[in-house]
Amino acid sequence: MMLITALVGSLLASKALAPLSLIAFAMLGIGLCAASAAAINQIIDRKADANMNRTENRPIPQGEVSPVNASIFAFILGSLGATILVIYVNTLTALLTLASLVGYAFVYTVYLKRATPQNIVIGGLAGAAPPLLGWTAVTNSIDPNSLLLVLIIFAWTPPHFWALAIHRKDDYAKENIPMLPVTHGVQFTKLQIILYTIILILVSLLPFVVMMSGILYLISALILGVIFLYYAVRLYFDEANTFAFPTFVYSIYYIFLIFAALLIDHYLV
Repeated sequence: MMLITALVGSLLASKALAPLSLIAFAMLGIGLCAASAAAINQIIDRKADANMNRTENRPIPQGEVSPVNASIFAFILGSLGATILVIYVNTLTALLTLASLVGYAFVYTVYLKRATPQNIVIGGLAGAAPPLLGWTAVTNSIDPNSLLLVLIIFAWTPPHFWALAIHRKDDYAKENIPMLPVTHGVQFTKLQIILYTIILILVSLLPFVVMMSGILYLISALILGVIFLYYAVRLYFDEANTFAFPTFVYSIYYIFLIFAALLIDHYLV
């Protein structure tokens, strides 16, 4: 998902298509750094992963890869990704990508995840960076419009992950990870999902408001947002919480489709 949003960011950065070689190197470098961050996350969380149903089959808990080998692998991936970005893209993109890696792999995983129920809200900024990285790869600058894409993912992250957290509440409780459903209860979390979904809908209109996109995107954003809100409201009244996972799944479709709408509106309208 992150590579797709990074790719869309690179394609939205200019009305004319950027050189394909530049985009390819950018996606390769960003992707390698993202893989490094994911590997570091699994190294740090290996004990918790072994006790959680969702993550118990990952390579390190299963004994297929040792923490030492995983650390070497993560270092190679991150170093190679950063080198590619510096040499073939630009230094600004490399620095922003490394900042995102550190933010997710260390600030979020090591500290925020176990420090506060607002972990995914605060830590969501690192996960929201990919479209900025893709955009910066093309322009070598931080454009205000690229920050709108970051803001969309930032607003999307809480309802996306909290729906999953409701579905996997027992896993998080077992490991004393203070996800919102564990610390404040499921019903409170459902209310927050509704509120953040409304925020997301409003934020998703900003590209149209600043004339970054046109009517096709506006209609798409409204339709996708209303459907998301329907899922959130239905989840709120679902006492058995069986609608948590479908809400999580729809949130993935939502982010793909809204970025696709941005791209189609940019090039075809």
